[in-house]
Amino acid sequence: MKGLEMKNNVAVISRQVTEMTDDEIHNLKKIVFDSGIVVLKAQNATASDFVDFGRRIGELSPYYEEMYHHPNHKELFVSSNVQTDGKVIGVPRTGKFWHADYAFMAKPFAFTITYPQVVSSQERGTYFIDMASAYERLSPEMKRKIEGGVGTHSVRRYFKIRPTDVYRPISEILHEIDAKTPTVTHPLVVNHPVTGAKILYVSRGFTETISLKDDDLDADEVLKDLLVESGQSDDTFTHPDIRQININEGDIFLWDNRRYVHHAKHNDKVEPTKTYRLTAYDGLPFSAEIDFALDSVKEVGLV
Repeated sequence: MKGLEMKNNVAVISRQVTEMTDDEIHNLKKIVFDSGIVVLKAQNATASDFVDFGRRIGELSPYYEEMYHHPNHKELFVSSNVQTDGKVIGVPRTGKFWHADYAFMAKPFAFTITYPQVVSSQERGTYFIDMASAYERLSPEMKRKIEGGVGTHSVRRYFKIRPTDVYRPISEILHEIDAKTPTVTHPLVVNHPVTGAKILYVSRGFTETISLKDDDLDADEVLKDLLVESGQSDDTFTHPDIRQININEGDIFLWDNRRYVHHAKHNDKVEPTKTYRLTAYDGLPFSAEIDFALDSVKEVGLV
């Protein structure tokens, strides 16, 4: 693709998304599946342009809680502490925990796309862990333990209290959370429908429990070990498999949401920040048998 270079295993593209051809968009999705993370440098896109770009990547889905929505584009999730006409649009300081977007829903997203609009003067970024690589690094014994296992996921730990929740009993709020977003299960090992890679699918933020085929195993200890081995239990962020990608205003970040867990890096000093986010499906199963995956991606030309 025009303007493509690789930097530290991240695909960096100097090309305006508003000028991309259909072939370039198709190739861009291939690059995402191949490299995992793409940065599209120095974009001039408006909010409307960004939404249009997202629609070319996949089927957009608005976030299920309206308080995150952009007033003119419900597809846009807004993480912001910036006031407009005296009020904040969106929700401040989101995503400061390890997670894959929508892991607490029956059908998580394929792509996450972010577009920083206002960035603080201090270092601001996102931490990532490649969970396909995390699975590969597991010992044969651990792989055997989790084979055929499932994880239970919930938004409960990191649900953001809404303005309308002030003065409500916490029991009512928890009941509403459970009714609106009941716990879901996903395989502990997800088969990527495009690459065929096996992905360890657990996150410190959303995975509450796991169930294993061998009832004699201590599932809580296995989950703890998985979080430690993948790097998610390292609060110093010095684990060798954690990578930090710094955020620059105007860059668009696009990543494979099946493959990566991420954790926002916020600073203690309160400064204006605002980021737009889109999330999209790719029309393929979230996890698939390998034969099905290869047939599916051949049909749409991704291999």
